[in-house]
Amino acid sequence: MRNTLKYLIFIVISVTVLGACSTSSTGRSQLVLKSDAALAQEGARQFAIIRAKMPLVQDRATIDYVACVADAIVGVLDGDDAAMYWELAVIDQPDINAFVLPGGKISVFSGILTVAENQNQLAAVLGHEVAHVTEKHANERASRAAVTYVGVDIASILLGGGYSDQTRAANQALGTGAMLGVLNPFSRMQESEADLVGLHYMAKAGFDPRESVDLWQNMNEKNKTQVPEFLSTHPSGDTRIESLVAALPEALAYYNEAKAQGKEPNCAQ
Repeated sequence: MRNTLKYLIFIVISVTVLGACSTSSTGRSQLVLKSDAALAQEGARQFAIIRAKMPLVQDRATIDYVACVADAIVGVLDGDDAAMYWELAVIDQPDINAFVLPGGKISVFSGILTVAENQNQLAAVLGHEVAHVTEKHANERASRAAVTYVGVDIASILLGGGYSDQTRAANQALGTGAMLGVLNPFSRMQESEADLVGLHYMAKAGFDPRESVDLWQNMNEKNKTQVPEFLSTHPSGDTRIESLVAALPEALAYYNEAKAQGKEPNCAQ
């Protein structure tokens, strides 16, 4: 029974992922099964809903400030990433948050400006969000989720013996294991990758990458509830800071090169 289960899951996953591997800009192998165009279309649809339903910042100076930093980050992209139709929404809510939808749709909550104290720290946030798009993280997560739950469905049927109640219980148990053992660790990997790639973007745009460390120190001060790292979709603040510090030499080389090219962002708040 166990060998049959392993064989069936192996066949399904092998057939599904055949020819569907890609490589991120950091050299990491990726599973990409979904259509980028379809995901971008859905991202645009969800973004339109956000703009229609969420309270948006009306202060022109704040909007221009965030847009100035975002434009500088997007300005260092090339190829298809540069040609993408990037859009920005600044949401008037105190949440310390920002997120991105497929197709280059960036949402920034005004609360993020309470911890991102200057243009360099905001650039660390926006560089991170832009990197999620350019590294195809939405496609990667959707693809991995699809493969994971195909395997879960097959395993639960076999382990449940074909009986609905037993199959449901087996599915729930396997689903929990898949979430903890596959999806969440992978998401943390994406977050770390977005930190690194975003650090390079901000530096290439002329923002001081050292300020990314200050940003996360500010985040730590605000974050009074500590979620255990092994259950979190994000690296812990301390882990994040250590990784950023280790990546600073390369980022500073990009920053110095940008300054030599005359890139001096002046996004006044």
